[in-house]
Amino acid sequence: MNLRKAVLALSSRSTIHQTRSRRGCRLFSSLVLADRLQGLDRPTVWHEFSPLAAQHQAINLGQGYPEEDPPAFVQNAMHAAVYQRNANQYARSAAHMPLAHVLADDYNSKLQRTDIVAETHIATAVGCTHALYCALMGLIQARDEVILLEPAFDIYSSQVQMAGGKAVYVPLRPSSDASGASDYFQLDLEEFERAITPQTKAFILNTPHNPTGKIFSQTELEGIAEIVRKHPRITVIADEVYEYLVFDKTKEPHVPMASLLWDQTLTLSSAGKTFSCTGWKVGWAVGPPHLVQAVTAVQQWVTFSAPTVNQDAIAQALVQARQPYQGLPSYYDYLADDYHQKQQLLVEALQAAGMTPIVPAGGFFIMADTSAIEFPYPSMEKTPAMPVTPMPRDWALSRWMTQTVGVTAIPPSAFYSPENVPLAQNLLRFAYCKNAETLQEAHRRFAAYFQNQ
Repeated sequence: MNLRKAVLALSSRSTIHQTRSRRGCRLFSSLVLADRLQGLDRPTVWHEFSPLAAQHQAINLGQGYPEEDPPAFVQNAMHAAVYQRNANQYARSAAHMPLAHVLADDYNSKLQRTDIVAETHIATAVGCTHALYCALMGLIQARDEVILLEPAFDIYSSQVQMAGGKAVYVPLRPSSDASGASDYFQLDLEEFERAITPQTKAFILNTPHNPTGKIFSQTELEGIAEIVRKHPRITVIADEVYEYLVFDKTKEPHVPMASLLWDQTLTLSSAGKTFSCTGWKVGWAVGPPHLVQAVTAVQQWVTFSAPTVNQDAIAQALVQARQPYQGLPSYYDYLADDYHQKQQLLVEALQAAGMTPIVPAGGFFIMADTSAIEFPYPSMEKTPAMPVTPMPRDWALSRWMTQTVGVTAIPPSAFYSPENVPLAQNLLRFAYCKNAETLQEAHRRFAAYFQNQ
């Protein structure tokens, strides 16, 4: 159970609803959530910090949504999908075939295969979050265990709970001798292997990793694959939504887990981060048919299909993205270069505040060491999303920074289980998927406050 779950578990199981009968008498009924949903109806870290940022007119570097609109060729693809390609009716439930064919081509190339076919190896969904939901609902039985690496995106543990499973946490431990995020956040393979039990059914691997930005190396992934291969019952669910946000493909390349462990890996990704269209919600799952079927078997009874027009637009965009763009070999090269420049702006802003950035080689989040910052730490304060005391230091610091400095981050303790919260106390997560002007304003506010202290 992560910290958010521990907090939410404090809530009452029952919500009282008040209605009136025909005679005007008040009737009371108790709505009791299903056991698998207990705690999931309470406020989260997202409910707290985005409204807090708006209340104090703070620069919101917390939530990871791009400020940029999709590039023109992506917007034009949506127009063509509606007005020229007539993609306005239900799609095939498993996947819109034009998108499935493009994805099959892409993944055959990425994984150096020739046997990935659109009809059986591809499923699309309403974003990567929905693809993950379908995968877990299709694979997990009651009391099955799912291994998560902490800090873990909070949706992972919530969806494991909804599927009736149990999350088992293995922390990425800090290294004192590190040159960047990929070295700083270390996975102990022996600790990972000890976490596997006869009940282990799945392992969620996120690379490039949110929230740390860590890119798992070939050596690390080969170690994981060697361990998982001993347990054919385990499925690796590889969340690779940041796969194109890799800044130095020679020094720290993105290595798809499926290239090392095809038969046991279901790869998830989406278009939202790549094309700055998170609201379009187009995600997908790629893998051997027996794993893809777990997604399609659930999807047909939930959404039936992802929106056809969105899928069609992304099918066109993925083809166009392979072409030269803005003087670079492809749109993907442009994207990585653009985000690398934005990362540098944020690094300079964090340094102006006396923080030490733990610089990643990909993604669009950065963790910063805040141990040098002194602030009034109201450890006994409570909030709806954090009603336990003492309040973790990172949570208190993010609240104080929003209210006093005018810049908002996300406290990483929201991504840890209670026993590992101390690993987050001197860290904050910032997003640099913002306009240059936004990042420069954050720099100005940091400098104006901290350099006058």
